[in-house]
Amino acid sequence: MTETATTTATTATAPAPAPAKAAKTAKTTAAARTETRAETATAAGGAADRCLARQPVHPRPDGEDRYTISEVAALSGLSAHTLRWYERIGLMPHVDRSHTGQRRFSNRDLDWLDLVAKLRLTGMPVADMVRYAELVREGRHTIEERKSLLEDTRENVLHRIAELRDTLAVLDHKIEMYGDAVRVDAARSDATRAVPAPDRAAPRP
Repeated sequence: MTETATTTATTATAPAPAPAKAAKTAKTTAAARTETRAETATAAGGAADRCLARQPVHPRPDGEDRYTISEVAALSGLSAHTLRWYERIGLMPHVDRSHTGQRRFSNRDLDWLDLVAKLRLTGMPVADMVRYAELVREGRHTIEERKSLLEDTRENVLHRIAELRDTLAVLDHKIEMYGDAVRVDAARSDATRAVPAPDRAAPRP
């Protein structure tokens, strides 16, 4: 009886955490939860890894964004087969499923597909895109590696742009050369038509 009373008294008189310390702890916990949610979102192309600086326009607002694979195929221009392949190779993991097992895509998934489309345009190999997706899923400690991967891709894009500019200059030169040739031929044709035909006198008897 005495031991119980002593324990109760000790518990009752235990000092409560200081308000400032409790507030700091709550703030730290909330920040950790926010970061965890952000990193989870990036696994499907969430806000932390959106491909465009502008706010994307979605067909449906968040919370009502449940798209079938046929709807996503129509919105993205990708075939349903390609979307399933992306999921199979790890380029688009964690797609939600309905209670019947059908895929249900979200606005975050649409944003991620937009990013993948941009990476494809850069000429990034599929293996590198899959690696990038893996790094995103692994969390913030991979940010430096993600940055390095994208910097390498950017250098390749700049090199391709330089090559395309050179190619464009060659095409412009050839087009201008052929334009000049067409104009010369047209001028010659006009000059020929302007010269009167010689009189063909009837033969003398």
